[in-house]
Amino acid sequence: MVGQDLEVQLASGEARRYVNLDFAASTPAMQPVVDTVLSLLPWYASVHRGTGYASQVTTRAYEAARVAVAAFVGARSTDEVIFVRNTTEAINLLARCITLRPEQVVLSTGLEHHSNMLPWRRLAKVVYLDPPPDSDALLMAVKRALDDRSRPVGIVAVTGASNVTGEVLPISEIAWLAHEHGALVAVDAAQLAPHRPIDMVAMGIDCVAISGHKMYAPFGAGALIAPSAVLHDAEPMLAGGGAVTYVTLDDVQWAPAPDRLEAGSPNVIGAVALAAAATALQEIGFEHIAAHERRLLAYLDGRLDDLPHVTRLRLWNGAGVDRLGLSTFVLDGTHHALAAAVLSAEHAVGVRHGCFCAHPYITHLLGVSIADAHTIRERLRRGEHRDIPGAVRASFGIGTTVEHIDRLVDGLTALCEHGPRLQYVEDADTGDYRPVDDRRMLPRFALLPQLELAGISAGCGQF
Repeated sequence: MVGQDLEVQLASGEARRYVNLDFAASTPAMQPVVDTVLSLLPWYASVHRGTGYASQVTTRAYEAARVAVAAFVGARSTDEVIFVRNTTEAINLLARCITLRPEQVVLSTGLEHHSNMLPWRRLAKVVYLDPPPDSDALLMAVKRALDDRSRPVGIVAVTGASNVTGEVLPISEIAWLAHEHGALVAVDAAQLAPHRPIDMVAMGIDCVAISGHKMYAPFGAGALIAPSAVLHDAEPMLAGGGAVTYVTLDDVQWAPAPDRLEAGSPNVIGAVALAAAATALQEIGFEHIAAHERRLLAYLDGRLDDLPHVTRLRLWNGAGVDRLGLSTFVLDGTHHALAAAVLSAEHAVGVRHGCFCAHPYITHLLGVSIADAHTIRERLRRGEHRDIPGAVRASFGIGTTVEHIDRLVDGLTALCEHGPRLQYVEDADTGDYRPVDDRRMLPRFALLPQLELAGISAGCGQF
């Protein structure tokens, strides 16, 4: 991993080896991805209609990336790979391309990330299944909803794995039920793709969305993989160059997919990085990746068991539950934002805190009532972030070690037993905490002086 030996400053100014446990938000870059990008950069040029040598090289690299991504998810020959910025854009694009009958609904769950929740509301009425106690209960709920002829389901939109609690959903079984009732299956695989293999044919997935920044690939690219029949005649979400075959002053002839859905100059570097990451993950082997994460998760669970003031948030329990390498928890008497700030400022451990872009799910896990949820919403409308519910999430993957887990738990132990060593102040605008005396300074790299010229301090306490 790039940055594996990164050293950062504590609030005291002391340097310490950084522990990155925020993989579920964005993963570090893999070295093979960086090497591939660096090898392409000298040839970087425009794609598709350029006749120059470098343009031809870049075009072939871009289209080769499309082939690699299709192979990564086990796509059918009749599927299209559309390059987008991320999973959010992929699902928004898909929701725009899908056509449902007026009486049809979208079936989803209360576990979803906002990216797989909000776009579907623009398409049709969405029926949400309550978070189930186990996978069998989920399948039963899916079947009941599909059997309800008063609201026929046109598409089942589900996550492959929860970004909050890590449970891997029974996608193949859900897809079988959906197809029995004539519904399409769309999977938000942002979390699933870097941890478990995806085979669209074997799993019965019709449409899938992935993000490079979750898959050890920087440069902001993702992909939507869906049947050509679904995308072929869809109105482009973006109108512009590259998406057309001919334009007059009063008409336009749209190009076939994928071009019609990739208007403008594409993110070639991002697409190549995504493909390189997909290839590298396959070469490492998902059996090895899953086994590594399960060992670390079992170790983390065992150490957290010794902390009486830490409560883990889970949906499904039991030995047979397949869970990604993440753990979400709350600390008795300590606000989640303060806990995350202490881990960073005093221990150089990076985690995520808050609701993880899954507000309905996290409030369900925390037992927030409907009345409380309405109160929270009103506070946010007034710009008040104090006392907003949330939790702390530690997530990991390739490159994470037992030492990293120990650093996290040691930091939590010190916080639970002795409280913060430093004095912290809450930011009224964000609800985050920062040390009163914060000596950390951001590194001086390109463009940072521009921030300073704009009057923005380089101190971490100001960010």
